[in-house]
Amino acid sequence: MSRVIHVFRQPDRFVAGTVGEPGDRTFYLQASEDVRTISVTIEKQQVVVLAERLSSLLEEVASRFGADVPDDAPDDLVDLDPLTVPVEEEFRVGTMGLGWDADSSAVVIELLAITEGEVDETVVLDDTEEGPDAVRVFLTPAAARAFAERADRVVNAGRKPCPLCAEPLDPTGHICPRQNGYRRDTDAGEED
Repeated sequence: MSRVIHVFRQPDRFVAGTVGEPGDRTFYLQASEDVRTISVTIEKQQVVVLAERLSSLLEEVASRFGADVPDDAPDDLVDLDPLTVPVEEEFRVGTMGLGWDADSSAVVIELLAITEGEVDETVVLDDTEEGPDAVRVFLTPAAARAFAERADRVVNAGRKPCPLCAEPLDPTGHICPRQNGYRRDTDAGEED
């Protein structure tokens, strides 16, 4: 069976979002264009890496190619809406690719489905018949900046970190390694 590549050349929306409560969230990337919406499941750390690499790519594109890259996301591109429902997973992201299309002056993000074996890196950002299914999204530099800003906001909307060890705090507290295994409550410092 040949691979399916979902291409979004002028997406109406490309966002990171979650379903579930902090501590039990599932992360998604969702692309929409016209009436078509695709959602893929992604790990939280992959969202962090994608946002960081996207920001680095934008800086490099501005310096090497003289592309017009805004320092901050334009207000009209900042998307605060929840994911479009129903959220139906197309696939789980394994490999990610990032590039610059000089012809269209667009950032290209490619998300490849997780596979059993190693992914041949030549299939990333390529239309070859063999390889994992993929979602390929083209974004203007401003839209890429807005995506990265939202991705950071989504990642940081989870549980607050412990001030001692930086591990996430559960509502009931957590066993902090910096406290030699004693339970650290989230309401530490409050008297009964």
